[in-house]
Amino acid sequence: MTSAAARSGAGPLRLAVVGAGSRGMTYARESTASGEAVVTALAEPRASRRAAAAAELGVAPDRCTAGWAELLARPDLDVDAVVVATPDRQHTEPALAVIALGLPLLLEKPMAPSEEEARLIGEAALSSGSLVCVAHVLRYSAYTAAVKAVLDSGAIGDVVSIEHLEPVGWWHQAHSFVRGNWRREDESNPMLMAKCCHDVDWLSYLVGRPAARVSSFGSLSHFTSANKPEGAAGRCLDCSVERQCPYSAVQIYLEHVDDAAAQVWPLSILTEDLTEDGVTRALREGPYGRCVYDCDNDVVDHQVVSIEYEGGVTASLTMTAFTPMAFRKTRIFGTRGTVEGDGYIVSVFDFLTGQTTSTQLVDPDDPDAWRGHLGADAALTRSFLAAVRDADPSRILTSPTESLHTHQIVWAAERARHRGTVETLPG
Repeated sequence: MTSAAARSGAGPLRLAVVGAGSRGMTYARESTASGEAVVTALAEPRASRRAAAAAELGVAPDRCTAGWAELLARPDLDVDAVVVATPDRQHTEPALAVIALGLPLLLEKPMAPSEEEARLIGEAALSSGSLVCVAHVLRYSAYTAAVKAVLDSGAIGDVVSIEHLEPVGWWHQAHSFVRGNWRREDESNPMLMAKCCHDVDWLSYLVGRPAARVSSFGSLSHFTSANKPEGAAGRCLDCSVERQCPYSAVQIYLEHVDDAAAQVWPLSILTEDLTEDGVTRALREGPYGRCVYDCDNDVVDHQVVSIEYEGGVTASLTMTAFTPMAFRKTRIFGTRGTVEGDGYIVSVFDFLTGQTTSTQLVDPDDPDAWRGHLGADAALTRSFLAAVRDADPSRILTSPTESLHTHQIVWAAERARHRGTVETLPG
């Protein structure tokens, strides 16, 4: 296998992608769109998805396999880096195998479903010296860089506390966490890990100190059989009250079959046949056509987390399904001013002058601007590819060691939620 250093200046990097779902294809597309990489090997267990991904990415059929182990065992693998974007509970084994091969790894978050497995990945990366980037994409955006620059400049003095909102969005909750792949803890992760380990990691990045204590409250309050409307059917296509339901699969999916952006996501998650007939069939036969009050989901639909960091800085994180589809909203309170941001605009209020200065980073009138985490997906991908090409770990903001600590905050918050306790983080 060719080292990254030897590849410097020798044309695009060659990537293997393990998992051709939404996130795997996101990193693959961003990599190829950058011109810095090509995908030359692919592992995906679903035959139709594997064929579609190979055709889109230009991967030769004989370079595609159903399983990751078969792909990584090939003597002719000959790639410069690997993306692992398998389902959440299937990260550990392929990640360890990639590290054992000495190949740089872009690992989709969360690292692993348990602290023990996450530690294994981190220890393997440290002992081998392998370049591993955990895909906490929020750290890489221009918005994050702008907020961090304000804090580092001392413009608002010392940070005292942070208020952070993750507005999941009513239909996104229904899509991913009631009907979809992340609806059950035993098949994926708790909601806080599946959706908000990004946010917990981002808060730690801004504060710049280890977390000391954490508490949390939350529950599954709405998407249960107890709230099923009278006359509702098991599937939206058969439902007499579907037009009065904001979570109607007909309205969320079928009425958007001609929307090019919706075809990329979420319609592509339902089916590869994006015609009206194909989407209708998916709603008739698949999980995404089910009534949201008649599913087997168990993850929470709202949660609050309180974190105390070393030195006494505090932060609150609110995750809720019951919002419009929007980007995160944050207020940071300092001894000399405040910062407010929503991913699009950063506003700084100065206590001394009483003036507010606002900087627009993303056009809020662009309907597609929020996709790709407001450019963070592309920024992370470029940083990873640059780190591989230049053999420069400093370009990676989210190492396994860093990610392990922010994962520990999430696991502690879940213990606190279930036990009704305040949990102390390891020192």
